[in-house]
Amino acid sequence: MIKRIKLRTLLIGGCITLFFALLVGKVFVIQVVQADFWQGHAEELWSKKKILPASRGVITDRNGDVLAIDAPAYTVAVNPKIINQYNLQDEIVEGLSKILDKKESELRVLVNAKRENGEFYPQREVRKEGWKIDQELRNKVEEFKSELMESHDLEDVGITLIKEQKRYYPKETLAAHILGYADREGNAVSGLEAYYNEELMGHNGSIEYKSDGRGIEIPKASEIYTPAKNGKNLQLTIDDTIQYYIEEAMKEAFEELDPISMTVIAADPKTMEILGMANMPTYNPNEYWKDVDQKNFYNHAIKSTYEPGSTFKIVTLAGAVQEGLFDPNATYMSGSIRVPGQTIHDVKRSGWGPISYLEGVKRSSNVSFVKLGYEMLGPERLKEYVDNFGFGQKTGIELPGEAKGTVAPVQPADFAAMSYGHGTLVVTPLQQIVGVSAVANGGNLMEPHIVKSITDPQTDETIETQPTVVRQVITPETAKEVSSYLEQVVSDQKIGTGRHAYIDGYRVAGKTGTAVKPVKGVYDYTKQVVSFIGYAPVDDPKIAVIVVIDEPKNSDLGGGAIAAPIFKKIVNQSLQYMGVPKKYADDTSNKTTGSQSNTSKAPDLKGLSIRESKDLLASKGISYVTLGKGSDLVSQFPKAGNLLKSGQHMYLLTEEGKNMKIPSLKGESLRDAMELLSVLQVSVKGQGAGYVVDQTSTEENGQRVVTLILEPPAENENAEGSNSSTVPEDETGESP
Repeated sequence: MIKRIKLRTLLIGGCITLFFALLVGKVFVIQVVQADFWQGHAEELWSKKKILPASRGVITDRNGDVLAIDAPAYTVAVNPKIINQYNLQDEIVEGLSKILDKKESELRVLVNAKRENGEFYPQREVRKEGWKIDQELRNKVEEFKSELMESHDLEDVGITLIKEQKRYYPKETLAAHILGYADREGNAVSGLEAYYNEELMGHNGSIEYKSDGRGIEIPKASEIYTPAKNGKNLQLTIDDTIQYYIEEAMKEAFEELDPISMTVIAADPKTMEILGMANMPTYNPNEYWKDVDQKNFYNHAIKSTYEPGSTFKIVTLAGAVQEGLFDPNATYMSGSIRVPGQTIHDVKRSGWGPISYLEGVKRSSNVSFVKLGYEMLGPERLKEYVDNFGFGQKTGIELPGEAKGTVAPVQPADFAAMSYGHGTLVVTPLQQIVGVSAVANGGNLMEPHIVKSITDPQTDETIETQPTVVRQVITPETAKEVSSYLEQVVSDQKIGTGRHAYIDGYRVAGKTGTAVKPVKGVYDYTKQVVSFIGYAPVDDPKIAVIVVIDEPKNSDLGGGAIAAPIFKKIVNQSLQYMGVPKKYADDTSNKTTGSQSNTSKAPDLKGLSIRESKDLLASKGISYVTLGKGSDLVSQFPKAGNLLKSGQHMYLLTEEGKNMKIPSLKGESLRDAMELLSVLQVSVKGQGAGYVVDQTSTEENGQRVVTLILEPPAENENAEGSNSSTVPEDETGESP
C-alpha cells in the first residue's frame, strides 16, 4: 500500500516537474529565443498609427481670389443593423432618395446589406450620390436625421456623416479648362491640377502612439510625430474679372451662333502673361461626373489645330515690312493671281481693280499677300519668318497636352497658300496670340505663362515666373509700322474688315480671319473657322485677344461680322476695368453710344454687389478701381450724381476708409485727390499746381498724411485721334 502511494506520488511529482520544465522551456523560448518576434507583435498591438492628411495647395488668380481649394466634405453612411432593429428602412430610403437624388432601389439594397454569416453590416457608405457632399447637402441630411430621432425618440437612427475633405472650385465653371480638376478620390485629372500635381499634393503626416487593450491612447506614452507637409500654392497670371468678361461674352455668342466650339485667349502682350483663357462648351469641375460628353473637357486653346486664315497675314505683313518690301501706296491688280499649280482668288473674285497694298491689307486681299509673301519675300524667307514667330513649335505654357501645329510647305502652291494662312499650315490659338503679341510689344517673341508664382506654405519661399524673351523677330520700328496698318484695318469704317472691333476712345489694331475647313482633301465652304485677333491701345498695348469660332451655324458670316464684336466687348470691358482712360481728339466729337463724356454722371451703386457694380460701370464706359480687401461694396467715389470728366475713373470701396491702403493718385486733379483722401480719412498737403505726378505717405501724431506733387498738364496730352465711327453696310474681305 505504502509502496503504491510512493509510486503514485513519484509519478505525479514527475509529471508536475516535467510540466514545469516544459513551461520554463517555453518561457525561455518566448522571452529569449523569440524575444524580438514577440516584442514586435506586442508593439503592433499596443501601437496605433494615425494618418494626418496634407492639404492640397490653393490656386488663386493674380489678385489672390481663390479658384481651387480643399474644403470640408461629408460622406453619408447608413447602419443596416440599427435601421433594421428599429424598422426604419422605408422612411430612410424615401428620405435619403429625395435629398441625395439616389434611386430608392439602390438605397434599399444598402439599408438591408448583410454579411456572409447573415448579420447586418454596421456601416455602408452611400456612393456616389452621398459621397463627399457639400455643406448645404450635409445640412439637409442632418436635418432629416434629427427629425427621425425626434419622431421615434431614438438617439441613433442609423445615419452617419463622415467628415472628409475634397477639392472645391468656388467659381464653378470659371477657368475650368485652365484649372482642370481633381476627382473625389483626390487624383489630379487635367489642367493645372495635373500639370503641377507633385507641387500641389503635398505629403501626408502621421502620429504613432501607445494604446491600452481597448485602443484608448495611454497618457504620456511615447509618440512619434511626423507633421503633414501641405502642398504648394499657385498664383496664376489670369485675372478672374477679365476671365468673367470673356466667359460671359462667349456664352451669349455661343447660344446665338451654335458652333462646334469657341475659344478666347487674352494676354498681356508685353509679358505674355495669360489674363484669361476659355473654351465653349465647358463644364463644372465640382460636378465633373455629370458631363458624359468628353468634348466639354477639351482645351481647344492649346490642343486644337486649324488653318488660321487671314489672321495669319499679320506674319506675312511683318516680314514684308521688316525686309523693306511693303510700299503701302504701291498698286497691284486685285481679283486673282496664278501660282504654279493653282489660281488664287480674293473673296470678291472679280476683285476691286487696281488697288494699293494698304487697301489690300484693309480688305484682306489674298492676292496682295501672295504677292508680298510668295513673290516678294520668297518661299525661303517666308518660311523663316513663320518659324521665327514660333509656329510649328510648342510655346511651353504650363498646361498639359499642348499641340505644336504643323508648318510643312513643299510645293510652290503650299508657300503661296501659307502667305495668307492656308495649306499645309495648322496652328493653335495660343501660338497665334503669342505671335501677334510680338508685333504688339515691339518685336519680341515671348514665352507665354499662366503661373505667376509658386509658394511653399511651410517656408513662405516663393518662386516667381519672370517674363522670358525667346527671340526678337522684328525691330521696334517694324512693329510700330505694322501696328499702324493693322489699326487701319479696324478704324477704316468703310472698307476695313475689322471695323466691327472698333472701340470709341481706344486705338485698336487687329485682323479678321475666315478659314474654310478641308473635308477629305477638298475645302467645304459650309464649314468654316472664323476668328479675330487684335490688341489695344495701339500706342501702349495692355491686352491682346484672340477669338476663334469653329463652324458657326451660319457659314456666310466671316470673322469680321461675328468674332470682332466679341473681341470688342471683351476688350472694352477689360480696359475699363484695368483703368485705362479713353482718349479723344476732341471731346465734343464723342458721339458713340455708351462712351464717357463731359456730362456723364456717377451712377448710384448703393445696394449692388461688387460684381454688379463693375458690370454697370463697364456697360456705361466708366473705368473703375476697387479699393480694400472686403467682399461687399461699402461706399463709392465720386458720389452718385457727381459729374465725371472724360477718362476719370470711379473708386469702389470695400472697407471703411481709415483701414484702407492709399491708392496711386497719379493723373488726378488736386480737388479729386483731396475728395478721395478725405473719404479715406487722410490729411493732404499739396506742392505745385495742376495734376498729381507723385505722392508720399507719412504719419504725424497718429494721423496719415499724404503729400501730393502736382504739375501742369503737358500740351496736346490727349491729341491722339480716332477715325470716324460711321458704320456702313457689312462687307467681309477674307477668304481662302
